[in-house]
Amino acid sequence: MSPSARIKISARTTLGLLVGATTGFQQAQAAGFALIEQSVPDMGTAYAGAAATANSVGTLFFNPAGMTRLPGTQLGAAVHLVLPQTEFENEGSTFVTTAPIPGSDGGDAGGLAGVPHTYITHQLNKNTWFGLGINAPFGLTTEYKSDWVGRYHAIKSAVKTININPSIAFKASERVSLGAGINAMYLDGEFTNAIDFGLLDVLNVPSNPLFTWAGGTLGPGQADGRSKITGDSWGWGFNIGALFELSDDTRIGIHYRSEIEQRIKGEADFTLPDPTLAAAFSDTDVKSTVDLPATASISAYHQINRRWAVMADYTWTGWSSIPELRFDFDNMLADAVTTFDWEDTFRASIGATYRPDGSTWIYRFGAAYDESPIRDAETRSARLPDNDRIWVTVGAGFNPNENLQIDIGYAHLFINDPKINKTATGEDATRGALVGTYDSTVDILSIEARYRF
Repeated sequence: MSPSARIKISARTTLGLLVGATTGFQQAQAAGFALIEQSVPDMGTAYAGAAATANSVGTLFFNPAGMTRLPGTQLGAAVHLVLPQTEFENEGSTFVTTAPIPGSDGGDAGGLAGVPHTYITHQLNKNTWFGLGINAPFGLTTEYKSDWVGRYHAIKSAVKTININPSIAFKASERVSLGAGINAMYLDGEFTNAIDFGLLDVLNVPSNPLFTWAGGTLGPGQADGRSKITGDSWGWGFNIGALFELSDDTRIGIHYRSEIEQRIKGEADFTLPDPTLAAAFSDTDVKSTVDLPATASISAYHQINRRWAVMADYTWTGWSSIPELRFDFDNMLADAVTTFDWEDTFRASIGATYRPDGSTWIYRFGAAYDESPIRDAETRSARLPDNDRIWVTVGAGFNPNENLQIDIGYAHLFINDPKINKTATGEDATRGALVGTYDSTVDILSIEARYRF
């Protein structure tokens, strides 16, 4: 038998691992692993007023009802360049035997990543609009050095999503617009980690001779293997919104995105330190399910005068929809469970814009407080070392001509240094205790082009 055996993984497998995946995109987005980078003009104001501003094609994501403020046909495309820095400092990680785990701190687990999106809106008649958005609402990327002390918890975690979101909007009256959309989301993930077969040898000898090979009983960290899980899935959901124009200068927007259930199927490849272990790690099917969280937003926009406008936003995210990750194997293996205990979160932001008289330029400023669904070091995962963060943003836009708009934005995220304290008990017994502190920051640089036909 080959030293590599394969196991098919399914739904909760990838996204639970997905949920634990991490920092490349993870530290760049809204807390958790949702990507809020869906509009460059709105990023300049820290996404304050995103459901009410309705002055760019990005309204397709934040509130499709806002399309009624976009005449004719408009097309926009953007990319957000995300540069996270996530470095771990070990503070006493040990095997279940309490012996120190040898290895490095893992280096910088972050890395440059791009988050793209494109939108098109079209006015069908006086009161009806159609739009199509293609974006990435969730995404994660992180990779530690393969010898790091937390290798049994995670090495590489990567998730990509593509969401196809057709929407329609209509004017219910001169002051009220309604919008709705359907979401078809594709998810692809890859997750790797080390397996401590030396520790398994200790825990199973003499009851399970499969873990005792030539040379006698091994010890923790003396016979590492590796697992690599890949998988993909399609999920479906909806979003609805309303825009209330209280006056020519003031409007309120509300928006809701539903949960999206992902049933992920894929494969797990195991690299084993001895081919005799393949009998215990035979091919099998696994079933799992996870619900990506719903969100609800309320935004306000007010034009103070011809130069200045202010905006604000409050967004709730239902992260409690992911209480655990459970893998249901078709063979004799017991369910594999990882507990998250995530809580629902909020994000609050304020912003302002300034347009000088007679200028083709507009300038944007914003700040936001973004709450993490992870509330303590004991439930924090190496795949997702998330914590509360503060956004500070600036941006600018200009019109080279009456039909073309170019926007740029920059954000810096100040993240409360996440602490992790995973004890070598229960589901983490074979992974070891992982204790330490992360030093995390994120910078985002974005550019968008929009054209009106």
